[in-house]
Amino acid sequence: MEVLNLQAVQLRYPSALSNNLNHCGIRKIKYNNTINSNVRYTVIRCGIDEPSGKPAPFGEKTKYNDGIFEKIFMGLFARKMEKFAAKGGSRGELGLLDYNYDSFVDVSKRVMQGRSRLQQQEVVREVLISMLPPGAPEQFRKLFPPTKWAAEFNAALTVPFFHWLVGPSEVIEVEINGEKQRSGVLIKKCRYLENSGCVGQCVNMCKIPTQDFFTNEFGLPLTMIPNFEDMSCEMVYGQVPPPFEEDPVSKQPCYANICPIANPNSSMCPKLQS
Repeated sequence: MEVLNLQAVQLRYPSALSNNLNHCGIRKIKYNNTINSNVRYTVIRCGIDEPSGKPAPFGEKTKYNDGIFEKIFMGLFARKMEKFAAKGGSRGELGLLDYNYDSFVDVSKRVMQGRSRLQQQEVVREVLISMLPPGAPEQFRKLFPPTKWAAEFNAALTVPFFHWLVGPSEVIEVEINGEKQRSGVLIKKCRYLENSGCVGQCVNMCKIPTQDFFTNEFGLPLTMIPNFEDMSCEMVYGQVPPPFEEDPVSKQPCYANICPIANPNSSMCPKLQS
C-alpha cells in the first residue's frame, strides 16, 4: 500500500498581502506523526492578541491582530465616512489598506463634529446604503422576511462578518414574544466602544443607525442592548427596538474617566441631547 506523502508547501503572497499577514500572528509549526515527521504548515491567526485570548479588562484596550480582510473592511467604511468628516484628523489621503482601527474610529469622531444626533445617524445610514449594490434592501426583504429563521440566520452571520468591527461574539438564545430562539448575538466587549470610549459615539454612530437600518431598510427588526458597565452588547434580531426616548441609553452618562470629551457635570452624555 502506498502511503500519501505530505510535503511542506510554500505559499507565495503579493508583498502587500504578505506584509499584512505578518500582523496576523503567523506561526510556522512542525507537526510530528507516524506517517511523516517533517510536515509543516502555517497557521494564520487574526483576532485578539491578548495572552488570555479574551478581551482586556474594563478600562483597557484589547490588543488585536488585524489581517488583510479586516483592514479592507476598515478602509472601505472609513473612506466612505471620510467624505462627511471634519478636516484635521486624517494624515493626508490614505490608501485602502493604510487604515487601521484607530484611524477608522478617528474618522467616526470627526463625522460627529458639528452634527446633531440625528444628523450623525443619517450619515451612517447613507454610508451603509452606499456600501450595497442597487436594489439590495428590496432583495434582502424578499430573501429574509421577518421570520424566526431569518432572525437566527442573520444572527449566525453576524458573528464572523462583524468580528472586525465589534470583536468576538457568539450566538445566544433569546426570547421574543414568548418564543425562545437563537437569534441573539452577545458581543463580549465591543471593540468600537472600548476604542472610542464615548457613549454618544456608540449610540449615535452604531446602535441607533444599525437598528434603524435593519428594521426600516431591510425589514428585519433588530434591537441592540449595550451594557456600559462592562462594554458588552446584545444584538437581538427579531425584536423591534424601542423609541429613543424610551430606551435606557438615552439617559446614559459619559465615561468620565475614559471619554476625551466627557462632561462629568452632566447627568447624561451631551452627545445624546442634541
